[in-house]
Amino acid sequence: MRILLWHGYLLDGTGSNVYSRELAKEWSRAGHDVTVVSQEPAPERYAIGSAAPVKVELPDGLLPVFVLDRYEGLEPRLLQDFTADERRRYVDANVATLRQLLPADLVFTNHVLMGGAVGAALGEPFRVKAHGSELEYSMRGRPELEAWGRQALASAEAVYVGSQHIRDVLEDVVGHVDRVVEVPPGVDVDEFVPQDRAEALAELVAEARADRPNPGNAEERRPDEGNAERLAAFLADDKPTVVYFGKLIRNKGVHLLLEALDGLDARAVIVGFGDYRADLELMAAEHRERVLFTGPFEHRHLVHLLPLADAAVVPSIFPEAFGMVAAEAAACGCPPLVARHTGLAEVAAGLEAAYPPHLAHLAAFENGNVGELRSKLAELLELGAADREALRAAARRTVVERWSWAGVAARLLAPVA
Repeated sequence: MRILLWHGYLLDGTGSNVYSRELAKEWSRAGHDVTVVSQEPAPERYAIGSAAPVKVELPDGLLPVFVLDRYEGLEPRLLQDFTADERRRYVDANVATLRQLLPADLVFTNHVLMGGAVGAALGEPFRVKAHGSELEYSMRGRPELEAWGRQALASAEAVYVGSQHIRDVLEDVVGHVDRVVEVPPGVDVDEFVPQDRAEALAELVAEARADRPNPGNAEERRPDEGNAERLAAFLADDKPTVVYFGKLIRNKGVHLLLEALDGLDARAVIVGFGDYRADLELMAAEHRERVLFTGPFEHRHLVHLLPLADAAVVPSIFPEAFGMVAAEAAACGCPPLVARHTGLAEVAAGLEAAYPPHLAHLAAFENGNVGELRSKLAELLELGAADREALRAAARRTVVERWSWAGVAARLLAPVA
């Protein structure tokens, strides 16, 4: 098949960016002719298989976003703050680029807005993936955007959601939508694998040494300067280790993890970027010797960091479409401990079904409950060798059976009734 994969953002850093990159890679592996249309200025840095990258030139450099981050060479602005004329010009620019790439057997777009709007305006059969961030952060409670999304999706061949939660949110925000198909995000189970501790640490440090320079950590989307030496020293022994990786914004609940560290004999590695990082570093000041902030990591780092951790905490306090970070950790044999709500609860349910019964309660904690997070973390970190290995094996097995990218990518191409 010839596939046009449209994604309006970059190919690193956040969920939908990684989703698009991995989808391009998996479809390429399957022998499809894939073109990725995005705003990524350096696609050569990322594994996207044989997919061809194309960058759209945006009118006035305006980029509609759901959470404000910095984009070099662009002016990000919240979608809800765009005028109708600015929205139209953005859609027109993307449609013009896609038209130059036709014909295609499939046009696949990301986000109800702007992906649904771009697909609808193209006038060709298209499928769209609703990620949830657009629905919760920009569209909900804004009638004009809700109506626009509803209109755009009416002409879609299929609308994909990653969980029952997002199916419910979609209907709540835009009303009834036909041809909604639930397909969870995926994990590259050949890339995210368990690894011997000494080997994992050596390869993590090597990857950190290969990072581009970032003097003064001025580029928030790059890993911190000096990570190689800091990681080597911080992870030198086998002290109990907890990892968080994701955006550093308040809604992700990282502050709950920092609070939960009180009274625990454990250290934490905090991976990510965002406007809440400085606040989190202030909160962690009293734990300075056992909390390490690294800036964002790519998959090439994470596949070696996660096998070094005894648990990965996903403490988000805001609705989540799924919980890809939890699945990636589990694929490495690192048991995730997630807040039990929305899409994260569905990940927890999959893990609980596979865990030994006496350990099933260690997959999730009550949303926002620091005390329960602390107690379950303590229990995870104190497991005996046999229970620890049983949990790691069950976590890995669950991802292979439920959330591998090969199966996900194939399902997204299946005929829609």
